[in-house]
Amino acid sequence: MKKKIIGISCNIVNTKDNDSFPGFTVQRIFNEYVEAVKLAGGIPILIPATTDKDIIKEQVDLIDGLIITGGYDVDPNRYGEEPHPLLSIISHERDEFEFTLLEMATKTKIPYLGICRGHQLLNVANGGTLYQDLSEFDSCNINHVQKGDPHKGYHKINITEDSNLFNVFGKEYRVNSFHHQGIKKVAEGFKITAKSIDGTIEAIEKIDEDTFLLGVQWHPEIMAASDSKTLDLFKYFISKC
Repeated sequence: MKKKIIGISCNIVNTKDNDSFPGFTVQRIFNEYVEAVKLAGGIPILIPATTDKDIIKEQVDLIDGLIITGGYDVDPNRYGEEPHPLLSIISHERDEFEFTLLEMATKTKIPYLGICRGHQLLNVANGGTLYQDLSEFDSCNINHVQKGDPHKGYHKINITEDSNLFNVFGKEYRVNSFHHQGIKKVAEGFKITAKSIDGTIEAIEKIDEDTFLLGVQWHPEIMAASDSKTLDLFKYFISKC
């Protein structure tokens, strides 16, 4: 059977003065995304950012599934808010690209896995909002920026039974954690399918069963090579493509 082609969005960074080539724009991702897709039986291809909508459409036509990766904060103007003092770096270019990429992929019902930023972007793109910093979330009482080994689960999540995530992990699992923002208002047409013990939203899914749209707040790509259950998440995603 022909393997599924999984597009992985790139992060955009500018080289610094002490780099070999200062002042250049670099598009890159962590290799763990590529390896997770390979181990799960898919063919990973990197999708570089562009503002050319014709090119984005051609990119979408090439793939069977889409992963939007972690990275910078989503511009709060996208969900009607002014910048919070603890807002981190934003990239207007990456926002413009990935919102367009997601919109085009969704219209053609391409299965989607959003990771960290990609989870938050999925929510905002469909009308949801974010806590610009988890200090805004009164119930937040666990550390969501771990200092330990990122390949190991750090805190527990509770998973709802009627969900794709439950089909992979069961009712609870331990995940890594590297985020200072979180979902505030869930987008219409989506449901919460996992929370941490302090109530932070860890996963959302599209209610429409004809469309596979899943966002997770943690970084499963880092755990996939050493944790068989986490690798099963990528296998499950690819099986939907």
